[in-house]
Amino acid sequence: MGPLAQKKDEVFRYGDYLKWDDGERWELIDGVAYNMTPAPSRFHQRVSGQLFLQFGNFLSNSSCEVYAAPFDVRLPEGDEADEAITTVVQPDISVVCDPSKLDDKGCKGSPDLIVEILSPATARKDLKEKFLRYERAGVREYWIADPSGKTVTVFKRSDAGLFGRPDVYGEEERIKVGIFEDLEIDLQPVFAL
Repeated sequence: MGPLAQKKDEVFRYGDYLKWDDGERWELIDGVAYNMTPAPSRFHQRVSGQLFLQFGNFLSNSSCEVYAAPFDVRLPEGDEADEAITTVVQPDISVVCDPSKLDDKGCKGSPDLIVEILSPATARKDLKEKFLRYERAGVREYWIADPSGKTVTVFKRSDAGLFGRPDVYGEEERIKVGIFEDLEIDLQPVFAL
């Protein structure tokens, strides 16, 4: 089985997830378990670190907070108990502006902004399963960073409640962050080698 192999052919919940102690990192998307091994590449980590740094510097005196993986984000369908939640993900970067969503386990509810950084092992999941789940959960902005193409694709929530047509930014550009009036992310240091 490949690195994103399903753990078993059954529906898993957060209560199951908390019991797994195999030393591996897992995510649940609509009850399907995905192994997150292997570890991310150095360039993946650099992209993540540079984006985190820019968000973190901007948010240092804000009520919003930024978190880097591993950081559990539980996405309930309704008001089910924690243990019954079937989606638990670890986005590369999460920005949360509602402190009531934060607890000692991570975040319960949709972050305002999520960044996923593509790798060969996770690209399909990030572009399809996670895209649809984040849209359904109400994430306001979803960024997909592609280290190999040195691009960031930004999806913003439309008035209809779905992600609109994306904007694509290259390595020499700056991204105007939609959820903040005065934040631009400079991609030059993000993709510099």
